[in-house]
Amino acid sequence: MSEPVCIQPQSSVIGVVGLGYVGLPLVLAYADKGFAVIGFDIDSTKIEHLHAGTSYIKHIPSAQVAAARGSGKLDATSDFSRIGSCDAIILCVPTPLDEHLEPDLSFVTATLDTVVPHLRAGQILSLESTTYPGTTEEEVVTRVEAAGFKVGDAIFVVYSPEREDPGNPQFAATNIPKVVGGHTAACLQAGTALYGAAFERVVPVSSTQVAELSKLLENIYRSVNIGLINELKIAADRMGIDIWEVIRAASTKPFGFTPFYPGPGLGGHCIPIDPFYLTWKAREFGVHTRFIELAGEINRAMPEYVVQRTMEALNCRGKAVKGSRILLMGLAYKANVDDMRESPTFALLDRFSELGAEVTYHDPHVPVIGPTREHQNWAGTCSVACTPATLAAADCVVIATHHAAFDLPLLAAHAGLIIDTRNAMASVATQPGQVVKA
Repeated sequence: MSEPVCIQPQSSVIGVVGLGYVGLPLVLAYADKGFAVIGFDIDSTKIEHLHAGTSYIKHIPSAQVAAARGSGKLDATSDFSRIGSCDAIILCVPTPLDEHLEPDLSFVTATLDTVVPHLRAGQILSLESTTYPGTTEEEVVTRVEAAGFKVGDAIFVVYSPEREDPGNPQFAATNIPKVVGGHTAACLQAGTALYGAAFERVVPVSSTQVAELSKLLENIYRSVNIGLINELKIAADRMGIDIWEVIRAASTKPFGFTPFYPGPGLGGHCIPIDPFYLTWKAREFGVHTRFIELAGEINRAMPEYVVQRTMEALNCRGKAVKGSRILLMGLAYKANVDDMRESPTFALLDRFSELGAEVTYHDPHVPVIGPTREHQNWAGTCSVACTPATLAAADCVVIATHHAAFDLPLLAAHAGLIIDTRNAMASVATQPGQVVKA
């Protein structure tokens, strides 16, 4: 039996595969603790940024990358033969849905097929990608053992779900408790040592399946509650009740209530996607997760509700959507970040365009739309300037994301019609009928 390497900053090398919103903070966290870290990615642009000591993610300062690079602790490469020089390898690759809302593990399996041939005895291999219960056993363990390694003896396999919240100033990577499950007791011991070297608190669980399902539960909880408040928003709108005032009132209860807030739809790589990983897996056991699927249907329908409210508001002004100039404020899926993954603004761009509107967007965090898997038609589209002239020229301004950088008094002064999906204009003086909540 091989002993897992002793995880020590002075001697251990940590490899992180996938240098996106999860992988890059992890790289920097281990480098900050004094570990030598190798970041692996097939995207040469990311490698070039890290070699230059610059960040390609807006909420991660370049100074942090430059410090890690300058200390000699950070390297980045697309040469996967260097996996063998790492004592631990952490996989942080996407797990999207396909066109049928079923799990797409192609990034995980392709990464494993690239990594496994370079493994050596004594290494720790951790999967962080959000996925359905059983993935680590079915995809990671089987491949490692097919390569001739006994898991728990030669290679130590763990699952530890990522819990990044981009742009949240309260929580960086290392002060969020880290759930870890191992294939065997020896694997769990190795994984606990790996993450305990960088994270303030490690939460060991009895299996990789428990760890996998814990991440799904976290995001299903949010999806279901957001679906509930989105449904209540529609009902409240029809009753002439301000749902935001209702939430404020209910939030004064000191127990038994957690506020969730409505919006134009779900975004990000987690909440719109993760619940369907469980619904897909549950069908294998004859379980129909009706509650989860209903919440998903409600949340996916919200962009269309915003479109309908916009059409009604324009009709009240004697205008059709076709030919109208519509400015969308905010492309990122959440406030104050540049993360546009699964953003509902893309659905608004698509739908307004299909209806014949002249649609543009403004987002200081996303000056140009880069390549995406689902919205290639918008790649290269640039954010327009938010000026008095731009606002006055728009027949309608739709606030899809509430960035702190938005000059809301400027909107109030120059936009004739504002569709507010985030209650952003609540604290700004506006004219009667100028703002329509959606």
